[in-house]
Amino acid sequence: MVQKVYDVKGMTCDHCVQAVSSELNGLPGVEDVQVDLSSGKVTVTSQQALDPADVAAAVDEADYELAGGEAR
Repeated sequence: MVQKVYDVKGMTCDHCVQAVSSELNGLPGVEDVQVDLSSGKVTVTSQQALDPADVAAAVDEADYELAGGEAR
């Protein structure tokens, strides 16, 4: 398993959390998505490393923005 933390800009409510979670959970190999609304951090657990472009596209599809790529 691979776990990565991303910064997502623009999330302000539970609807935001659901939208981002739904899009990221749709990526192949994603096992779990945890969103910390107060910090804007999104932790994605997947079977293998995800393509950063795919993560950015999923966040964009939810109408939010990946801030500067991976946090760690």
